[in-house]
Amino acid sequence: MGGNHIGSIIICVLVLFTFGVIYVTTKIVKSFVDNQGDILNSPVSYSWTMRLSLNLLGYSTILLPGYIVYKYVRYSKYLQRAGTGIIPKIVQKCFVGSGESGILDSSTYVLQPTNSHIQRTFSHDAILLAYCFIGLQVSYLTWGYLQEKIMTQEYENDAGEKEHFKDSQFLVFVNRILAFTISGLYLLVTKQPQHTTPMYKYAFCSLSNIMSSWCQYEALKYVSFPTQVLAKASRIIPVMIMGKIVSRNSYEYYEYITALLISIGMTLFMLGSTERENDSATTISGVLILIGYMISDSFTSNWQNALFTEYGVTSIQMMCAVNMFSCLLTATSLSQQSGFTHSLYFIMKYPSFIVDLFLISIFSASGQLFIFYTISKFGAVTFIIIMTIRQGLAILLSCVIYKHKITIFGVIGIFVVFGSIFLRIYCNNRLRAIRRRRAESAAIKD
Repeated sequence: MGGNHIGSIIICVLVLFTFGVIYVTTKIVKSFVDNQGDILNSPVSYSWTMRLSLNLLGYSTILLPGYIVYKYVRYSKYLQRAGTGIIPKIVQKCFVGSGESGILDSSTYVLQPTNSHIQRTFSHDAILLAYCFIGLQVSYLTWGYLQEKIMTQEYENDAGEKEHFKDSQFLVFVNRILAFTISGLYLLVTKQPQHTTPMYKYAFCSLSNIMSSWCQYEALKYVSFPTQVLAKASRIIPVMIMGKIVSRNSYEYYEYITALLISIGMTLFMLGSTERENDSATTISGVLILIGYMISDSFTSNWQNALFTEYGVTSIQMMCAVNMFSCLLTATSLSQQSGFTHSLYFIMKYPSFIVDLFLISIFSASGQLFIFYTISKFGAVTFIIIMTIRQGLAILLSCVIYKHKITIFGVIGIFVVFGSIFLRIYCNNRLRAIRRRRAESAAIKD
């Protein structure tokens, strides 16, 4: 019994250590901001490495102590001798879940297909895919419009004062807190399958999701439009590579070929249908940030897909857990950099900003519902293909509204993209039919 109490006391000390680190780090960062000036209002020339370092410092005040607690629980065998008190239950939920096996713990981890993927028919797949496609397009086309509006337009108050809103991390926090609230309330009022995933595993995709959003915003200051297009259009390839690393997925040859064709087609379409005469030059910093964006973005969807497959977690459970960690991490970073103070002051000074903030949060939350549902049903690669097509639809919509011309390369790109998608669907169904016939033949022989 004494060992149980000692272990719980050590856990409490480590938790208190977390808050101590947060307090000290907050004081250091705020002191730095006071001496160097407001980071959010500084010019573009302000070092992006410093902004990244400050953000990571904020995230580490949560993640580093959590990692220390995880190591203590794992190597001290705390749960084997702990009782049934509240602290052991919390530790069990956070660091173990239903067992020790999992993505980080097993060296022989292999994904197994779920029954939902095997039993679905082609018509069922087509209806589900159309539902996910339309939901993602509506949510994120509207979200993209609102995002551009918030980050580019000047807000004006009754006194005639005008100002741009500059804190993209605050937008991320508001989007995540609403999504967390909606998914949390849904879980409270509906019956869900038992949640068995160790909570700490959501922190990985939450951090990578935050970092991909930050890199996407930051890269716009350092890269030319063609470089952005190439990065966004070719996301399918790094996603497949990351799928082999994270989930040990195997892909057919036609999947690699169609991924490459879709990337080429989207690049041709985007470059051939958008006018950019005054693009800034691409810098080494911009390339590095884009690489960070592509790595983070491809890791996020693959890690979520692995959790869906291994633990059978529902899309709502995933949404709630991921956004909980995102809120925790972004709130810590914002508090350290005085982000809440500046953003709330902006809201009080420009009340019209509240409407746009509310709308972008609503469409971000609905988009997340479709993201997690799509990944759970079709996997990371299909999701990225849909989101890549979204970039093209956004540009096509802009061409229609503002009457931009589409060159012959843009038209060719459209045919290449949709031809590749139909080829992928055809090959997938052919392969599925061949495997079904082989399975039936093997069953007859047995």
